[in-house]
Amino acid sequence: MKKHQIVLLPGDGIGPEITAVAKSLLTKVSQKHQFELEFNEQPIGGSAIELTGTPLPESTLSACKKSQAVLLAAIGSPKYDDYPREKRPETGLLALRSGLDLFANVRPIKIWSSLIEASSLRKEVVTGVDLIVVRELTGGIYFGKPKGRIKTEKDERAFNTMSYSAYEIDRIAEVAFDLAKARTGKVCSVDKANVLEVSQLWRERIDILADKNRQLEINHLYVDNAAMQLIKDPRQFDVILTGNLFGDILSDEAAMITGSIGMLPSASIGKKGPGLYEPVHGSAPDIAGLDKANPIAMVLSAAMMLRIGLKEEKAADDLENAVNDVLDAGLRTADLMSSSFTEVGCIEMGNELLKCI
Repeated sequence: MKKHQIVLLPGDGIGPEITAVAKSLLTKVSQKHQFELEFNEQPIGGSAIELTGTPLPESTLSACKKSQAVLLAAIGSPKYDDYPREKRPETGLLALRSGLDLFANVRPIKIWSSLIEASSLRKEVVTGVDLIVVRELTGGIYFGKPKGRIKTEKDERAFNTMSYSAYEIDRIAEVAFDLAKARTGKVCSVDKANVLEVSQLWRERIDILADKNRQLEINHLYVDNAAMQLIKDPRQFDVILTGNLFGDILSDEAAMITGSIGMLPSASIGKKGPGLYEPVHGSAPDIAGLDKANPIAMVLSAAMMLRIGLKEEKAADDLENAVNDVLDAGLRTADLMSSSFTEVGCIEMGNELLKCI
């Protein structure tokens, strides 16, 4: 029997609740499809700070490096807002991505037919939306140097540097192109080449790579136009390729097309080694422990882990089909609730998903 080693990172807030749901579902589908999952639970974020004084203990990073995949729930709490940057929970996540050399964030944006009415956009605009945002994760303005804050004689200045090398652009483009080849073959590269030199290099590299991938339909949009087009006509997109800052913003904008950020999974991957799979929502400390969390994004992240990281596609199909079945049955957590549906908590949603497998 095949065995896969999985590191679970429950983290903070609602993290432990949604992790429990995902773990129970993963256990069931692994038994059904005759493979074994060996879980190793490790601390990260605020929970790690409480235990060790650091948001990413070396033992956690070491365990992740030895695994085949990492499933993260959520990190963060207002409790740590006044901590120095290097001691805050979010720093643990950045260090984990860096430590695993995860440079590509893949975020699918898909409309579930039973949730069309939950979208902020009109039904005729969102019906059939099925796109992927591919965001470069380890470069750009979040990591560029120099950066900092300095005092002047009369004022204070803060500065950051947006920087990309040709190599960084090429490798994230390869991820987007490979995804597009398995879909409709359309890639939209998003930049700000009309004003930014870094974007000019980005666009030049994409054009060079496009010449080597003529089976793909590759076009460019400035980021402000792309933001507008995502709301105006999201169905025009299949794979959106962009840098760290623009991808951060556009992927959250695209998330709201679906009606709830609590529905969306993501994967962060590199050229080798384990990938990191996580829901895109936060830790929601205001509802932690109240059985109000929506576990679906975590379950769909587990499905991405099965499909991309472990190559267990039938098991991944089971999780995604279970989500579709409970939604079609009219079951909703509080974030998705409206009249005519049945509200359930995190635990009950998990139990209903289990029944569908």
